[in-house]
Amino acid sequence: MKAKSVLIIGMGRFGRHLAMRMLDLGNDVMIVDKDSSLIEAMSTYCPDASICDCTNKNVLKALGVDGFDICFVTIGEDFQSSLVITSHLKALGAKCVVAKAGQDIQADLLRKIGADEVIYPEKEIAEKVAVRYNSSNIFDFIPLTSEFSIYELPVLKDWIGKTIVEVNVRQQFNVSIIAIKSDTTLNTMPGADYVFNRDDHIVVIGKASDVFKLTAKV
Repeated sequence: MKAKSVLIIGMGRFGRHLAMRMLDLGNDVMIVDKDSSLIEAMSTYCPDASICDCTNKNVLKALGVDGFDICFVTIGEDFQSSLVITSHLKALGAKCVVAKAGQDIQADLLRKIGADEVIYPEKEIAEKVAVRYNSSNIFDFIPLTSEFSIYELPVLKDWIGKTIVEVNVRQQFNVSIIAIKSDTTLNTMPGADYVFNRDDHIVVIGKASDVFKLTAKV
């Protein structure tokens, strides 16, 4: 996979974690913040850094924002600055602007001024935690749309030793099995003749209401 050029504006907790992970994934990352102490703390991980105030349009222009594949605006506390920077980035021809929001109204405003995508970490984590702990039988959860999500669940006891076609999960529970996870092995799109084992985890896609009916049987 080709490395992406990434600009991350704002070195709060989220920005720092994002920068380190993007670097781990082999991307070219430049970090920016007006607080010199935050930049200095990240200098070991990311030498390509700048101490500057990105609410100044000329500063952003000097950074060459139109040359980055993705520009992240991860300022949390000062939402007014986040709006100004996002607006400037779009005006300067940034290819893709992803902005962080902390409230619904902030997310709406960021979209209106042109953010290509708005991330809402606190809300997304809260939703994931709520679904994860709503049932003791959900190991992981990935939302896809307002209705459909992907869930990792333990295999039902009465499925052990039976094939996918025999248990007929789609007909019974209105969900589709898209993978079988066993230890560190992931069997994607298993065939209808796959035989369930005791330690299997099933990865399914479906509506929450249908998945909860399935977890109630586990």
